[in-house]
Amino acid sequence: METGRNGEVIVVGGGVVGLTTALVLAERGHRVRVWTRDPVERTTSAVAGALWWPYRIEPLALARAWALASLDVYTELAADPDATGVRMVEGVLGEGELDAWAAGRLSGVRAVTEAEGGVAGLWARLPLIDMSTHLPWLRERLLAVGGTIETRTVSSFTEAEAPVVVNCTGLGARELVPDPSVRPVRGQLVVVENPGIDTWLTSSDENGEMAYFFPQPGRLLLGGTAEDDAWSLEPDPKTAEAIVRRCAALRPEIAGARVLAHRVGLRPVRDAVRLEREPLPDGRVLVHNYGHGGAGVTVAWGCAREAAALASR
Repeated sequence: METGRNGEVIVVGGGVVGLTTALVLAERGHRVRVWTRDPVERTTSAVAGALWWPYRIEPLALARAWALASLDVYTELAADPDATGVRMVEGVLGEGELDAWAAGRLSGVRAVTEAEGGVAGLWARLPLIDMSTHLPWLRERLLAVGGTIETRTVSSFTEAEAPVVVNCTGLGARELVPDPSVRPVRGQLVVVENPGIDTWLTSSDENGEMAYFFPQPGRLLLGGTAEDDAWSLEPDPKTAEAIVRRCAALRPEIAGARVLAHRVGLRPVRDAVRLEREPLPDGRVLVHNYGHGGAGVTVAWGCAREAAALASR
């Protein structure tokens, strides 16, 4: 049974990790089918903020390597932001510190000055991805190189009759593998009209509550929350009010911005990303690529390349 180059691969999961992995596999010559429960516009990835930065992901050393591999790709994609949804944008990592892993690879890094006031931290120029553009771009690029996408719900990997199956199901892996170590960390966002803010900011207060804002085309995303083991996808009005209040404390003009939408996503957190090859009893191969927490966008390309290598062995 062929598992190497040009063999058929079914990627289960159509979020940013699944689509990126499928695209890398297809560009390496595999015949790739993506099985996804939801269209890309309704995946967890569609809710992401999506600033390039490793957040709620372990092990951190590997995550940083995957993130840097992805940084190279996003830097290239930022040359055509209207098509790809990727822009390089300046902003402040509040209370941030850049270890050697990132400092030498990022541009525009400097400390916030006393004259600038506001949050103490570091200025940096990072990829900021508009997922409403980037996910459809990934989909169309995959289709253009011969991949296919099917909307279907999978209850067992035995349904995927291909020599190689790649598991990019995120939180769905909890039931599908099954892997009870995958758990949700709930994130809530408020989308408002942008009152003229063109830089991003991330910050945490002494109670660990987050405040961040990301300028995306035509809107400003405000966050956020990180609620462990919370499953509700319904926006909480009091939480939304608190998010706006925390962000307005950093930029007062946010207080009067008109609310456009509320979003909730469940980050698929695990003690460590599962990225490994599992031989199946029938001779097929199952490659796992899930558990990326709040950093799926950040590490997508680095993990996709490693998963593709495992699938091609």
